[in-house]
Amino acid sequence: MPNIQNPNSSPTKIRMLVAYDGTDFCGWQRQNHGAKKSVSHIMTDALELLLNEKIVLFASGRTDAGVHAAGQVTHFETQRPEQAFSNWDLPWALRRHLPATISVKRAWIAPPDFHATLSATHKTYQYYIYNHQRAPAFLTRYAGWVRRPINLQHLQLTSQYFIGKNDFKSFQSAGTPIKHTVREIFQASWDQPKTHLFRFTITGSGFLKQMVRNIVGTQLQLEHKGLPPTEIKRIIDAQDRRQAGPAAEPQGLFLRKVYYPQELDNRCRELYKGIPSQ
Repeated sequence: MPNIQNPNSSPTKIRMLVAYDGTDFCGWQRQNHGAKKSVSHIMTDALELLLNEKIVLFASGRTDAGVHAAGQVTHFETQRPEQAFSNWDLPWALRRHLPATISVKRAWIAPPDFHATLSATHKTYQYYIYNHQRAPAFLTRYAGWVRRPINLQHLQLTSQYFIGKNDFKSFQSAGTPIKHTVREIFQASWDQPKTHLFRFTITGSGFLKQMVRNIVGTQLQLEHKGLPPTEIKRIIDAQDRRQAGPAAEPQGLFLRKVYYPQELDNRCRELYKGIPSQ
């Protein structure tokens, strides 16, 4: 791509939809220590190499080490004018600068008031569990493993107690200072898409640090001990992390989708979509 920049014009904002296998990364957030790099670190380096300018990359939110994303949303600003991106397949151009475990799926020119973090209204996460006496060979990077039989009906009943607006302090892991711990959950349910594979889906206005993993781990603990689903209400009301169960393993968790106001989505103009099929 030609090095076309106009420092006197307003920056161009680019929105991207990103998927990644989080196994080999220390999480989304850029880090300055440790052997593993973050997804943000790798992507920022790739963008700076491609565009030949300093890039600050924002995302809808952080994912922890080992957690995956099928629908992470990011944005950055560039000094290149909008016309420089006409008929240019940005996701494909980034492909050669990224590892195979990170894929930019789509890209848009976004309006100035779009912000990947601040504009998000809610998110959907999914957690997968392989339920079999023997450990999985091919799902070990993408699902938690529970050896004993799981009572799906119990999990489904338990999950309903998370729906609504509550203080989820009991399901917050330490590490990230925040103003409050109240969140609204719109949907929470379990299903079994395949033999031996269980899936938990949860959609909410936002999530605390390791909240989804703590919710999954607590449900599994209650089911294993044969405690009634109503126990979740007591744990929520306690607002005490010690009352909840352990966090489920990170590899089973996926950030599935991030939602934005329709009006804002409508003002995002998708970049080159590729060669049309014949």
